[in-house]
Amino acid sequence: MSEANKALFRRFVDEVMNSHNPHQVDQLIGEIWTDHNPPLEGPQGREGMKQMMAAFFSAFPDLNVTIDQLIAEGDIVAGRMTTTGTHQGEFMGINATGERITISETHMIRIENGMAVEHWGNSDDLGMMQQLGVIPT
Repeated sequence: MSEANKALFRRFVDEVMNSHNPHQVDQLIGEIWTDHNPPLEGPQGREGMKQMMAAFFSAFPDLNVTIDQLIAEGDIVAGRMTTTGTHQGEFMGINATGERITISETHMIRIENGMAVEHWGNSDDLGMMQQLGVIPT
């Protein structure tokens, strides 16, 4: 079970994040999707995830995620990742800066019946804003 769950996590990174394909979300996330770190605005669930991914891809068209480590136990998979990209479009009200970002992220998902159904995440948002030049270092 752990290896299959890790494979689902990898698929999300490869088929959604690195392929810039928010529509693939339907194949990987359950109809009932609880995100414990949702965006402050907008829809939740699958639709919210698709919109959030599309916003990232528009703002960072060269977005790339590297999985640094995956750990699985039972129905939970935890991943430590490095995300890079160049800010070329509006993001969270911030006009394109042309700045390159490199941030660390940690995400945990719970998997049920072969689909991700629950998410907890943490990313270096302060570091990203500093790299974009909108918050002093």
